[in-house]
Amino acid sequence: MMNKQHTEVISSVQNPRVKAWTQLLDKKGRDKQGQFIIEGVHLVQEALSSGANLHTIVYAHDRREELPGGLLRQAVDLGIDCVAVSQAVLGKCTDTLAPQAVFAVLPKLGWGPEELLAPTGPALVVAIDGIQDPGNLGTIIRSADAVGATGVLLGKGTVDLYNPKTVRSTMGSMFHLPITQGDLLQLLPRAAEAGIAVVTTSLQGTTDCYSFDFRRPVWFVIGNEGQGVSAGVSDLTTEHIRIPMRGLAESLNAAMAATVVLFEAMRQRMS
Repeated sequence: MMNKQHTEVISSVQNPRVKAWTQLLDKKGRDKQGQFIIEGVHLVQEALSSGANLHTIVYAHDRREELPGGLLRQAVDLGIDCVAVSQAVLGKCTDTLAPQAVFAVLPKLGWGPEELLAPTGPALVVAIDGIQDPGNLGTIIRSADAVGATGVLLGKGTVDLYNPKTVRSTMGSMFHLPITQGDLLQLLPRAAEAGIAVVTTSLQGTTDCYSFDFRRPVWFVIGNEGQGVSAGVSDLTTEHIRIPMRGLAESLNAAMAATVVLFEAMRQRMS
């Protein structure tokens, strides 16, 4: 295979490729190009090991020693374009104040809602209804990955999956399970018609999460941090469950609540 590692160093922030990469820091640019950026050694390694379709790996020429041995060689062997840049260019194209020595550009994930409706095993899908905080969304995706969920569905009004903060918060889990976008008002009824329990948490829930049967196919709906599940979506759920609490806290953070329920689902399915 032809070696695709460039020896010249891109040092100008006015370079056309640099301008295109910089646009990926904004949702408008990501939507226009159909691509997004992952920053840092861990995410790049996770993407490579998961077989993600990386287009380009960009690294700081003067910090090459910070990269794990063999990373660039592996990328070149896979036909990935490896580009050396100056530290100024790296800083221009990344979202963090102290960026690591590498980032990569890749196309948006290609999953669709149909794959969530036809899993290979008992469904455990996390449906997101309007989560706004990138860190919360990333944490929920990591928890879904950890328990072996069959997918994540991002409903309307949810923060962009490809927001750099969301991407970092997933810690690579976004490459481990199907994640797609869709209209919950259309997809939840289809799930229910297929015999899937559509569940959400509620302080008024009559069944606690430890008594609910998660061994059956389930779509678990998580609502907005402040407003919870929207009224239209709540009307489409088939079950409301609660998380029992012994202390004085009224409720849990959305990502924490999701994690509690998802790990209970995993516990039941492992027993």
